[in-house]
Formats: sequence, structure tokens, C-alpha cells
Amino acid sequence: MSLLATTLPTGPGYYNAAHDLIARNLVAGRGPKLAYIDDAGSYTYAALAQRVDRAANALRDLGLGQEDRILVALLDTIDFPSVFLGAIKLGIIPIPVNTLLTPNDYAFMLRDSRAKALIVAAPLLPAFQAAIAASPFVKHVLVAGEAWGDERALTAHMAAAAATCEPAPTTADEPCFWLYSSGSTGTPKGTVHSHSSPIQTAELFARDTLGLRESDIIFSAAKLFFAYGLGNALSFPLALGATTVLMAERPTPEAVFKRLLAHQPSVFCGVPTLYAAMLAQRDLPDPAALALRLCTSAGEALPAAVGRRFTQQFGVEVLDGIGSTEMLHIFLSNRPGDVRYGTTGKAVAGYRVRLVGEDGQAVAAGELGDLEIAGPTSAQGYWNNRAGSQATFKGEWTRSGDKYSLDAEGYFVYGGRSDDMLKVSGQYVSPFEVEGALAAHDAVLEAAVVGLADEDGLIKPKAFVVCKPGVVHSEALAADLKQHVKRQLAPHKYPRWLEFVEELPKTATGKIQRFKLRV
Repeated sequence: MSLLATTLPTGPGYYNAAHDLIARNLVAGRGPKLAYIDDAGSYTYAALAQRVDRAANALRDLGLGQEDRILVALLDTIDFPSVFLGAIKLGIIPIPVNTLLTPNDYAFMLRDSRAKALIVAAPLLPAFQAAIAASPFVKHVLVAGEAWGDERALTAHMAAAAATCEPAPTTADEPCFWLYSSGSTGTPKGTVHSHSSPIQTAELFARDTLGLRESDIIFSAAKLFFAYGLGNALSFPLALGATTVLMAERPTPEAVFKRLLAHQPSVFCGVPTLYAAMLAQRDLPDPAALALRLCTSAGEALPAAVGRRFTQQFGVEVLDGIGSTEMLHIFLSNRPGDVRYGTTGKAVAGYRVRLVGEDGQAVAAGELGDLEIAGPTSAQGYWNNRAGSQATFKGEWTRSGDKYSLDAEGYFVYGGRSDDMLKVSGQYVSPFEVEGALAAHDAVLEAAVVGLADEDGLIKPKAFVVCKPGVVHSEALAADLKQHVKRQLAPHKYPRWLEFVEELPKTATGKIQRFKLRV
């Protein structure tokens, strides 16, 4: 039965995503059930419903209404779903943004979106001050944080607002919210998503692919501002009536293990870098002390060695998948009981995928091609970026920017980002393939590979390697790592240069910023 078919319309042809995600739980009798646990407390579905309505009315009291836009820079606390869903219920378009960006990034987003209001966590306010002053569009600023006490305090505005709110007469196809792309290789793009998309991702991926259920407790280390985290910690649990653990601080291994032990989540959603860092901890918890039945990974392809080691250590599968800001969540994934480490699995039901060459034609089996997706959650396009929209959204197909091949058994194998591919000795080399070979070495925590010109101007692979704690860098280790790659891959793929570093540059979503390593 379709989750979308169970929605509660506000009138003929109307559909409001926030109204559906909240009301379905109240109608099902889940009012007393825990919806969220954050660092400050616990909140039932009934309490969440009231917070969402108060947030909606607080925004209305500021003079905001349907089709207005607001920028949301909140940490992962109960304030995020309250404000995000409250705006959507009123027909306002919320734009969650990365909480780890620079003042220049925020200035661009405020100008580009023409947001009329900013809802910001108190610790992030200093990064926005110059941007607010420079924006001709921002009329209101509300600051989240219990200790915040002036007239801009979000808590006070919500407390003074009415406790009930009727949903705006929105439709399934109209803009619901934006997500800015990570901007790892250029200016972020405002990606416009429809009201129908969150519930579709919950139906197709969370329920039908992962098998998530009402009894699950879900903990996503990936933050809510990230498309992956927004599904994990908001759309999925609310669609299915589950409980969610939120964590405001950055997802260090110590912070993650603390929540895994304290709240006993059954589902954990992380990124490859975090899984590797968790395994590198000296004192790992007893697997019997955890309640995990399922883990997911996205943001970047999961190295096979990391997946296997995590399963060996904790006895739980890590389901690697790929999604994108443009498709809202995961469209290609491994399945419970059918995990092939080193692959990204198969297409999620409801999505079609294809691999095409530079000529736009399908590539032969086993050959690298550009991954394109067709499915019901594709964004409407990029705001104020016609050229970008035309390059990415081609009719029903969306270009992912990723290279993949299809193995003999029909599983998709990641080959790297299209703009990261190297051509060495006339043959394409995937940086991810070389990185995976390096990561399989006992001394390596993680690695990144880029192209560098040799003395003849020819491109060869260069590796940047982060070693595990306690490993001593040496020329002998560098030579051993090169030989290690040679034993696993074709000879032309091994890194000609190898540099040891303390950390790799990454976006807040965990993607390696290889362009920063090329300079």
C-alpha cells in the first residue's frame, strides 16, 4: 500500500508534506509515543505536533506566508523539525543550510534565495552578522537556543504563538523546500524539491528497501541539513512512526558511540569517513552492548575493506547506497541480506538508472559510464541557474555526475566522480579504485587520489594518505603502500607519489574535496 495514498488532504487536489508527516501519526494513535530524543530532552508525537504548529504561527505572526522563503541554520535539535515542518505547513519554503560554512557562503545564500527571514542557532549567529547586514531581503531574524533572551528568541516567539494551525492549501507538485548543493567544486546551487518528494523517499527507500518500521529507533550522524540526513532523521521516521535520536555536536566517533550506547538505536546512518574513524578507536564497545540491526552509508562510496571490518567487528551489515541533493535521497543501494561490499547494489524500486558514454549512448557491460537516474523525487531544477538546470535535468533523466560500471551479476560498482577521473597511459583510472586499494592496507585510515603531471607533463596518480593512530610515517611505508596497490590493481594505476597527511579536506557531508589537493 502506498504511503502517499494514506495522506490526509486539505482539500481537492491539495497535499501538504508537513501536515501529512505529523497528522498520520496522530490519527494512528501515536500521540504519546516518542518522536524525538535530542541532547536536551524527549518529545512525543503530540508535543512535536504542537511545536510544529507554534513554529508555523510564529512565522505567520512575523508577516510571512505562502511561497515566502526562509533560511534555516539550525543544529540537530528539536528546533529543526519544528521550524522546518512549521514553515512547510504554512506554505513557506524553508531552506536548510550547512552549519559549517563561511560567512561568504551564507552571504551568497541569503542573496541568492532572497530569504525574508533567517532562523539561526545562537552559536552560528556570528557567522551570519555581516551577511544579514548586507542582505536587502532579510526582514526578520529568530535565534534558537534556550539561553537566548532578546526579542529575537525563537523560543519566546513560539511560546507566544497559537498552538494550532491549519495547513496551507499546497499541492503535491509545488515547491516545498530547497537544499543547496554541497558546493564542493563550485558555487552552491539551490535545488528545489516538491511536497510529494519526502514521502516518496520514505516509501521507496526507507520502507521497501531498508525495511524500516515503527518499532525502530533511528540515529543519523549525517546532519539534517544534508539530504541524506533529512531523510534519515525526519522524513523516514515520521512517515513510519519511528523514534529518532538527534545530536547537535559534530559526529566524532566518541560522540556517536555515546549515543549508540545511551539510546540503543536499532538503525544507524553514517558516512564512510565516520565508519573508518569508528573502527580506528582503541577501545571499541562490546557489540552485545549495542542494539543495532542495520546501518546505512552514503555521501561517498564505502570502501569494501571498511564495510567488511565493520561487519566483522559489530556483526551488522552496512548498506552502502548513493543518493544526491538533486534526487533527495538514495536511489541505488545494497539490501539487507544482500550486501556486496565494493558495490553500491542495485536500483531502488521506483527508480530507473542507466550508464551512458560521452556520446549519450549506453555503455557495454563492465565499462565505465555516466550514471543517470529517473524517478519520482527528482528536483524541479536549480533556482536562478538555467544553464545548470539544463545540464543536469534532461527530461525525466537526472545526471548524477558519477561514473559507474555494472558487474557480471548486475551490481553497480562506483568508479568516481566524472570530473575526478584520470587518464593514465591512455586509460581511465578511477581515484576511488586506487583509494580503496590503499584503504585495504592495515596502516591506512583513509586516502585520496588526484592527478599530477610528471616532468613530461603526463598525468599520473598521486595519493594523500592518513594513517591509523600509532602508525609511523616512513619512506619504507610509502614504498610498501605503492607495492600493495600494484598487487591489487593494474600496474598503471599505482600512485607515483605518496604524501602522508594528518587529515583530508572534506565537505561537512564527508565528501573528499579532491580539488583542494590538486593545488
